Amino acid sequence: MLTNDQIKKANQHYVLQPWSKQAKRNPKIITDSEGIYFWDENNKKFYDMNAQLVYANLGHKHPKIIEAFNQFKELEISAPGFASESKAKLAQKIVDLAPNNMAKVYFTTAGAEANEQALKMAKAITGGYKIFSRYRSYHGSTLGAGNLTGESRRLGSEPSPPGFVKFDMPYLYREYQNFEDEKALSAQYLTRLERQITSEGPDTIAALVIETIPGSNGVLLPPDGYIKGIEKLCRRYNIMMICDEVMSGFGRSGEWFACDHYDVQPDMITFAKGVTGGYLPLGGVILSKELSTYYDDNVFLSGTTYSGHTLVCEIGNAAIKSYEDMDLIKHVKQMEIVMNERLEKLRVYKYVGDVRNKGLFGAVELVKNKQTKEPLIEYGTAQGNDKQGYMRAFSQLLLDEGFYTFAHESHVLVTPPLTITAVEINAAMDLFENALVRFEEQFPKMNEGYPAHL
Repeated sequence: MLTNDQIKKANQHYVLQPWSKQAKRNPKIITDSEGIYFWDENNKKFYDMNAQLVYANLGHKHPKIIEAFNQFKELEISAPGFASESKAKLAQKIVDLAPNNMAKVYFTTAGAEANEQALKMAKAITGGYKIFSRYRSYHGSTLGAGNLTGESRRLGSEPSPPGFVKFDMPYLYREYQNFEDEKALSAQYLTRLERQITSEGPDTIAALVIETIPGSNGVLLPPDGYIKGIEKLCRRYNIMMICDEVMSGFGRSGEWFACDHYDVQPDMITFAKGVTGGYLPLGGVILSKELSTYYDDNVFLSGTTYSGHTLVCEIGNAAIKSYEDMDLIKHVKQMEIVMNERLEKLRVYKYVGDVRNKGLFGAVELVKNKQTKEPLIEYGTAQGNDKQGYMRAFSQLLLDEGFYTFAHESHVLVTPPLTITAVEINAAMDLFENALVRFEEQFPKMNEGYPAHL
């Protein structure tokens, strides 16, 4: 049994940590957890307000998941080519929960891999090679998913293979053009998108990929009519519509899938994270009936070693049963009201520009100046652009308070386990406000060029 010090030294020496410079890392160790809380090596308690990485939807140490692990210690391992009860039951359940045009599931191990497989399917079925995706999106860090991504985290995957095309998306808080209402704004963006489609040549376009609600770029809620308008364009020009629901799926937005809010039926939905509550890695692609029939007589030219892994699918079944037994979709809709009230209260703070949430999918956008909306961190540059350390400083203040979450660019996510209660939301957001008060006191000195450490 390693001591905490030995664990840290071994991690530093042998493990390449994602999205960070390696030399000065000092990651915490989670030594215990329960519900929406975890404790570090110093026995400090944290509210897990990011559900780890927006996947611990059922919280920590959920009894039904632990029971499922204990029940299947002797479960047979079977390769992807074999049929298994756990795989069949989970695929059927996912299809039942998805929009009613869906028919089959291809299982992967993660969200980026799901997006990669969806791209291959779209190209194979349509014969097109271009893939449209949006700026301010994140779809993963593998080569294909990285080039789908429309922000600075894609830079490590560039130069892009041929065919990746980006288009702009509406951003209500930072909109640069005048609009009468949300429908009018949607119409302007959809008109520009249609022009881009016709300019690129519709016959060359295999798919249009969107995060139904962009997550790590700030929970950017689509204006009225926008998602439905994208579906109409895809149908008009015979382009596949793929909704990336890796983060927004499985109850996060208050529906099983975020596309349910917008009355659309995509050709494919990619998923991961919440399907197992994060207890084991699992992702996948849900295919429509029309796409599924293509593979009745055409070879599916792809495969992965752990597709539909027996134990992982069993945990997926246990997770979805827990969602249903707890009526978590209804619970999320109730907690959405509580979360929204607490987020709206933050608007009085000097450096809070905007707040947004759908279900328990929330974000706070920080600014240097509320009047000019100057972002806390300049958008669109390479990773590590927080040169003054503003967001690092605020993130540290949150950690000092016991509020754990994820920050990217000028956004702080508020995405707790879906099991969170109203009392816990209020207690956690009190900590968030404490951090804001301290930030207001210290930011002026930081902005004058003082060191950003606190």
